[in-house]
Amino acid sequence: MPKLKTHRGAAKRFKKTGTGKFKRGQSKMRHILTSKETKTKRKLARSVLVSDADHHKVARMIPYA
Repeated sequence: MPKLKTHRGAAKRFKKTGTGKFKRGQSKMRHILTSKETKTKRKLARSVLVSDADHHKVARMIPYA
């Protein structure tokens, strides 16, 4: 069986937690921030977990995480 290649784009975007779940950053924080509320920006700055529906896809892209 050959080695699997890691999807480099996914490796930069997702990190595996100690329990085996994946952390990800949130979108909408790159530009046009002046029109967004401070509360919204504060919430978007935090990282969240990948949903259960997408967990399998992410795990396949990062086989050795």
